[in-house]
Amino acid sequence: MPPRSRPASQGSRIDRVLLRCRRLAAVCGLLLLAACERATPPLPNDAYVWQRRWTPALVQALNDSAAMLRSWRVLAAELRADGVWFDAAPDLAALAASGRPVVLVLRLDGRVGDLGEAGIAERAAATLAAWRGAGITLAGLEIDYDCATARLPAYAALLASLKPHLPPGLPLSITALPTWLNSPALAGLLAVPDETVLQVHAVLNPAQGLLFDPKRARAWLDAYARRTDKPWRVALPAYGSRVAWDEHGRIAAIESERPALMPGDRSAELLVAPDALAAFVRALDHEPPAGLTGIVWFRLPTQADTRAWSLPTWRAVLARQPLAPALTVAANPPGPGGARDVLLANRGNADTPLPFAVRLDPRCDAADGINGYTLEYDRQGRYLRRAQDGLLRAGAERAIGWIRCDCATPSLHVQP
Repeated sequence: MPPRSRPASQGSRIDRVLLRCRRLAAVCGLLLLAACERATPPLPNDAYVWQRRWTPALVQALNDSAAMLRSWRVLAAELRADGVWFDAAPDLAALAASGRPVVLVLRLDGRVGDLGEAGIAERAAATLAAWRGAGITLAGLEIDYDCATARLPAYAALLASLKPHLPPGLPLSITALPTWLNSPALAGLLAVPDETVLQVHAVLNPAQGLLFDPKRARAWLDAYARRTDKPWRVALPAYGSRVAWDEHGRIAAIESERPALMPGDRSAELLVAPDALAAFVRALDHEPPAGLTGIVWFRLPTQADTRAWSLPTWRAVLARQPLAPALTVAANPPGPGGARDVLLANRGNADTPLPFAVRLDPRCDAADGINGYTLEYDRQGRYLRRAQDGLLRAGAERAIGWIRCDCATPSLHVQP
């Protein structure tokens, strides 16, 4: 029999149902894709504990931050340029109590010529044994040797001689520099360790005024991914440095761990804004280079470390939480003589750059700046101008000057 034809109304109903099914399938596909993207876990975080002095503030930071980290990478000792070892003497009990695995780090000054393979192997073995005896769960040994590119073959030989002396199954890692990327000897070096950490901060000339450049860092990461077939991590900064130059334009000193007075006719603060690093990390989470397995933060901040991010800001970046600084400016009640302190305050969860200027009330008849701010004048009147870059940490206040005004509530305005 010939097939029966469907009524036109019945066919149109079937077509509408099929169309709705196709649309529903497309929506479900998009939702499934979005769910998969959201389910992609962020890169795990490690942290360098690089401080030479273990203070109560450092131990507190260790305890407060351990739950957010995969492991610690702790400076144990440094072979100085003169061939003498310096022991950092970390608090082993505090490390064990933190409950995190530890990568023991030996630093070799980049100017060391005679590596003394036997002495380094003995130092590594003795320190590893002492730390394991203190109840620390060891996750590896790391060598930090910022040598010149010409020294890479000698460095590879050191690592090859060191590796057989490590406890069975203990991984060996090294730090790597972008300056090594174009060296033919890099392949031989990277063939020895089990893992590497590429440092992309503090590798530019300080005269450029940059501690970290996101575009260059991403280019270095992509280039490094093409040079290694082993797991690797990237070291990112959570600190600032003060650089001083002498009268001849030569670097006189670099200070990253304390706000000390330094020699030199001029100086500058090299800073990395937390929101810039947060954006960089989000991009890495979304599209990591091949082989990248995590981030190592340099260094663990403490509440007493004025050249590092605040702990709330650092933890917010680690947790991929939104950063929200809240900058305000106000004048204290008048003191003796009628002078009022001008206070900047940050009530948010993120450290924020100090504002360029704070405009003063025209009714103020006297004023001056302090703590990195100077009094300036223009057509609009007086203002306090930032003379030195810096960050105002989350929850912190900073006096930047004083004013004397006849009015009860002086008007003050921040100019970013």
